[in-house]
Amino acid sequence: MFKVFKVFALLAGFGAFAALPSFAAASAVPGTLNYVEGRVTVAGQPVTAQSVGSVQLEPNQVIATAQGRAEILLTPGVFLRIGDHSSVRMASSSLDNIRVDLLGGQAIAEADQVFKDSNIRVTLDGTAVKLTKHGLYSFNADSGQIRVLDGKATVERDDRQVDLKKGRQVQLSDATLKPSKFDTKATEQQDPLYAWSRLRSEYDSEASIQSASVVTVGGPGWWGPGWYWNPWWGMYSYLPGDGYFYSPFGWPYYSPIFLYATPGFRYGYGYGRPYYGHAVAGRGFAGPGFRGGAAPRTGGGFAGHAGFAGGSGFHGGGFARGGGHR
Repeated sequence: MFKVFKVFALLAGFGAFAALPSFAAASAVPGTLNYVEGRVTVAGQPVTAQSVGSVQLEPNQVIATAQGRAEILLTPGVFLRIGDHSSVRMASSSLDNIRVDLLGGQAIAEADQVFKDSNIRVTLDGTAVKLTKHGLYSFNADSGQIRVLDGKATVERDDRQVDLKKGRQVQLSDATLKPSKFDTKATEQQDPLYAWSRLRSEYDSEASIQSASVVTVGGPGWWGPGWYWNPWWGMYSYLPGDGYFYSPFGWPYYSPIFLYATPGFRYGYGYGRPYYGHAVAGRGFAGPGFRGGAAPRTGGGFAGHAGFAGGSGFHGGGFARGGGHR
């Protein structure tokens, strides 16, 4: 069943965005803190909501939670969410070689867009899990369990390599790493980290739509696909370079190019959440609506330099290979 999206407007129109002050460009690097709640530390130092966007995990630094949760950015379009009483070490933060070690507790990786040359690994007790496709992946260091809720991963230990598809899991206690089935519906209904990740995914999508609606394609604030700082949400949002796709939870991501080609954006104000088979009434989308679904859709590059009317209230870009914020 297609998801029905609620409709809302954050600001009256693009003119309202233009009246806001411009924000300096900032580049996110792998390991950037994108959300935090409760008691969380990075390298032993407490972090709070004010640390979001300005704190990055350096190689071999550890982020740890007590009664708290955190979201960090990996490659563009990939989020890692950490549950209560968990710890993760940033083993490698090179953009072409991302590796995080789950030292204890639980984590979920949401891979909204995985590029062909991506090399993203999560390790548990010497076992590496490479994320190879758009999907949702669950890791539990305490129970020694790796699960694929959606997508596909490759599990590697010593000279053994196992492909893991949706609805399959492996137990690290099994020397053969033989995949077995698990109940994805039960996980969705009973796992608190899953429920929290689904909510975070919705917020990440909403921030992305707002960002996409005010970026001027080909203008000073447009760097192509990547992370863009959204000052109104106080976090980074991901913008595709072209077209649109859906997260594993079913939330949409639209490129500024796609939104510019939508009459409700080009001539109207605010934005709405599209849903299957109908137009969104009011100041959001106009037209026949857009199909929902879970499959990603990518396009073939950038379509000219046509931009949105109005100002762009923030700047951003993809990942820098080092150096953090400027």
